[in-house]
Order: sequence, then C-alpha cells, then structure tokens
Amino acid sequence: MKGRIHSIETCGTVDGPGLRYIIFMQGCPLRCQFCHNPDTWKMGDGKEMTVNELVTDIKDYLPFFQASGGGVTVSGGEPLLHVKFLIALFKELKELGIHTAIDTAGGCFSKSPAFLKQLDELLELTDLVLMDIKQINPVKHKILTGMSNDHILLLARYLDKKNIPVWIRHVLVPGHSDNEEDLKDLSHFIHTLTNIKKIEVLPYHKMGVYKWEALGLEYPLDAVEPPTDARVQNAIQILNA
Repeated sequence: MKGRIHSIETCGTVDGPGLRYIIFMQGCPLRCQFCHNPDTWKMGDGKEMTVNELVTDIKDYLPFFQASGGGVTVSGGEPLLHVKFLIALFKELKELGIHTAIDTAGGCFSKSPAFLKQLDELLELTDLVLMDIKQINPVKHKILTGMSNDHILLLARYLDKKNIPVWIRHVLVPGHSDNEEDLKDLSHFIHTLTNIKKIEVLPYHKMGVYKWEALGLEYPLDAVEPPTDARVQNAIQILNA
C-alpha cells in the first residue's frame, strides 16, 4: 500500500498530545485563503511511500511517544482523501500500541455508503480527530475556503454519533473568522456535540506566504495581520462559554 506524502515532521508538539510524528498527506479539496501549505493542494504530487517505509521510520520514535504520551498524527493536505492508505497504516500502528490521530478539515466527507464503510473502519483505529472548522457561517466559509461547510458540519456530527474524541480547531483570521456573532454561533454548534475534549484557537499567521509566491500564486490576505493576544483570548472565552 502506497500513499502520496508531502512531508514529515518527526517531533511535532502542537498536533495532538505529547510528541508527534506528523505525516502531511498530499492533496486537498479546500482552497483556504490563509493556507500555509498551498503546495499540498495538488493531487498526484508529493513523494510516494509505502506503509512499511513509514512504520520502519516511526519505530525509531517509540521511546519519545512512550515518554510523552505522544504518537502519530496524519495531516495534510486532507488525510481523508487517503482513507484506504490510512487504514493500512493505522492497523500497523495499533499493533505497536501507538496513539493515532487525524487532523482533518472534513472537506471530502461524503454520506455515500462506500465512503462511510471505509471511514468507519478507519475510525475504529483512530484515537483522536483534530477537526478544523474554518467558519460556521456557510456563505463566509465558501468565500474563505472555496467550499460550503455543510458536509464539514455533517462530519462533526458523524464523529459525535460514533463517539470519537475530537479536538476542535479554529483559525482566527481578523476580518474573516473573528466576528463575535460567528464565534457565538460556532460555540453553540460545538456545545451541541458530546465528544469534544478540547477547543483550540489558532492565531492566523503569514509564515506560508513565501510558498504562495514560489508557486506563482497571489496571496489573497496580504493586507491582513495576525490577531492581537486580546482578540485570541476573546475568541477562546467565547468558544468555551
């Protein structure tokens, strides 16, 4: 079983509990205006790697996982574009007793029986889902990401139905995802779910702008600056209210 890998981070500290081995998959259906990895968008790019190659490398980090309560997080891009590959990978990781997490924006979620059958198999092997909700307002979400959020919110409810532990993540972009009424609506939605273990507010940053330039793309939020600490704290308070 082979997958298209964009990159690997071997000692991540922000994408799940403990020290994490983070696999960034290639390909994403969203076109977020603030994306710091636009080079992950295109399907077919990246390095082709087998499950065995990844597991062999991951084994070297077992002591770090055990000492920190860490494990492996698959991110992207959009990892749910690669469900079959993740199933094969996570089966091997669970044999080794490794904590597994998926960082997803849910952009490719589908209620088709074929997709749900594979997703259910994957979720049985998944300890945690990091769920990115970019905007609760569907119109603003489409402007910000190029897609509606209808099926993304359906995924959040599906994970709740399956009782999969979830960390909600919200990127705070001034003028785009920091409106207080939107934040209150997002908070209300989050608190209709029973499986949420943590809510994270991720301040918008410009560290990926150079990638847009390298790809010959015009960065749409060039005039937007990162939020102040006060705005971040305000969002945290609202979402946890």
